[in-house]
Amino acid sequence: MTASQIDSASAPSRRYGAALESAILDAGWDELVEFGYARLTMGSVSTRARTSEPVLYRRWANKDQLVLAVLDRHRARHPVRVPDTGDLRDDLLHYLTALSDSLAGFFAITVAAAFSGFLASTGKSPAQIREQIMGEQLLPQARAIYRQAAARGELDLERIPSAVLATPFDLVRHDLIMDLKPLRSERIRSIVDEIFLPLVRIYAD
Repeated sequence: MTASQIDSASAPSRRYGAALESAILDAGWDELVEFGYARLTMGSVSTRARTSEPVLYRRWANKDQLVLAVLDRHRARHPVRVPDTGDLRDDLLHYLTALSDSLAGFFAITVAAAFSGFLASTGKSPAQIREQIMGEQLLPQARAIYRQAAARGELDLERIPSAVLATPFDLVRHDLIMDLKPLRSERIRSIVDEIFLPLVRIYAD
């Protein structure tokens, strides 16, 4: 094999469209994990992705927009399975435990980014960012758990306020943001047994 053939074989193939964007977002996540938001730059991501900065700027106006896309993609690629144990309490215990374990590292990176100046150029409030990063994920999964329970006769979804239904998920999210580590099993049981289910029973009569 000639030198030119070796160089050609070892050179990365040219990427376009979805393949290129995927490589950039993978590189962005790796930069966040390894160096954190403060040290991540459009240049560092483009270098890791083996592309150029103008390629990134054609897709995202600034670093914050890129990081949002990175976080959105990572969350979407790591869904938490919705259980169906035949019992609402067990479904919630299983799901909230899996959710806590899955998202603890993700939240640690997100919160660290926020304290390093993330959000400055997104034009969104912290609450809007929170909903974009996590709210859209939880809503369909929470509804699935509650629909299963309603079909079994455990819940009357027309009587229970949406704020009550959101309570266990909001509390887990709060604890993840505050502690940046998975919730202990006794905390999850307390959320379900001492807070959520007593609230649900108020609307059962």
